[in-house]
Amino acid sequence: MATLGVTIDELYTIIEGRRSADPTNSYTSRLLTGDEDYPLKKVGEEAAEVIMAAKDNDSDHLRYEAVDLLYHLLVACVRWGLSADELEAEIRGRFK
Repeated sequence: MATLGVTIDELYTIIEGRRSADPTNSYTSRLLTGDEDYPLKKVGEEAAEVIMAAKDNDSDHLRYEAVDLLYHLLVACVRWGLSADELEAEIRGRFK
């Protein structure tokens, strides 16, 4: 049985913890505390790469890029103050 939700929750927690890390040693910390345009550009870049991988019907590349997109999207959510609980509530609200 897949535990994607648990894995994403763990990743979210790791990202939150990196906010206080030294930006010279942590890419995630730089995304969370540096120039605000950079993480947003990364979300756009990774989204485009997901599209290209899907269009190429390359499942290995798609999987790789989808995880990059998910990571950068979660970084943006943490940076702009969305909690994991808020994201979960939004997802569950759409199930109705």
